[in-house]
Amino acid sequence: MFGRTKKKADGPRTVTLIGKPGCHLCDDAREVIERVCAETGAVWEEKDILRDEELYRAYWEQIPVVLVDGEQHTFWKVDAGRLRRELGG
Repeated sequence: MFGRTKKKADGPRTVTLIGKPGCHLCDDAREVIERVCAETGAVWEEKDILRDEELYRAYWEQIPVVLVDGEQHTFWKVDAGRLRRELGG
């Protein structure tokens, strides 16, 4: 579940927030992700778990879920320092 991949050789790292509208933990995670990605040069995207059946089945009980380059980094609460270290910043 928490497998790590090597940093991508070319291009920025990608952080994905999987959440749903109206989720206060997702709002908190978004703020941390936006700030850390701005600091590190990583790009980020957000996916609505209610619009993707596969994501719903995989992550419903864990939202918000954060992926880094497609691999699960954390869930529920995002630690800015840990995310920054993962992104090499």
